[in-house]
Amino acid sequence: MGCVYFVRHGQTIWNVENKICGATDIALTKTGHEQAIETGKKILEEGIRADEILYSPLIRARDTALHISEITGIPAREEPRLTEQNFGSYESTPRDGKDFLRDKAQFVIRYHGGESMLHLAQRIYNLLDEVTASEKTYILVAHNGISRVVHSYFYEMTNEEFAAFGVKNCSITKYEF
Repeated sequence: MGCVYFVRHGQTIWNVENKICGATDIALTKTGHEQAIETGKKILEEGIRADEILYSPLIRARDTALHISEITGIPAREEPRLTEQNFGSYESTPRDGKDFLRDKAQFVIRYHGGESMLHLAQRIYNLLDEVTASEKTYILVAHNGISRVVHSYFYEMTNEEFAAFGVKNCSITKYEF
C-alpha cells in the first residue's frame, strides 16, 4: 500500500485578512515561517518517511517546503502543476464574498479570467495518477484549493462537500492508496 502526504503552506497576510490568494504570489508571515519549521519537526517526530517533497512554485508553498526539507533532509522539487487555482477577478477579495461562494460551486466557471475547477482537477488528477503509479512516497506542499482536489481524488464528495472542504495552514494529511 502506498501513500502520499499533503501539507498546506504556512500562514500569509491574506490568510489573516480573509482574502483569496489564488495564483497571486503572496509571501509567508513570520507565523507562517514558524508553522513551516514546526511542521518539519512534526514530520520527524512522527517518523513520516518520504522519498521527495513536491511543491507549488508560489513563494508561500516553496518557502514552506524548503523549511520542511531543511529540517527533515527530504529532497524537494518544484512541481508547477501544484500552483494554486487562478481565481481571476476574485483574487484579493474576501473569501466569504457572496458572488465568490456562488461561483465556487460552479465547476466550469473561470472566475472572469481565471481557471475553472475542471481545469484545475485535470492537472492535479494527472499529477496524482503519476504519484500513485510510482513506487515512491511524496509530500505535496501546496494550497487550500489544491487540497480540495487532492481529497476528491481519494474520497467521494458531493459538490457541496467539495466547495466547503479546506485544511488549516501547515496541516499534514495522509492519503493511502
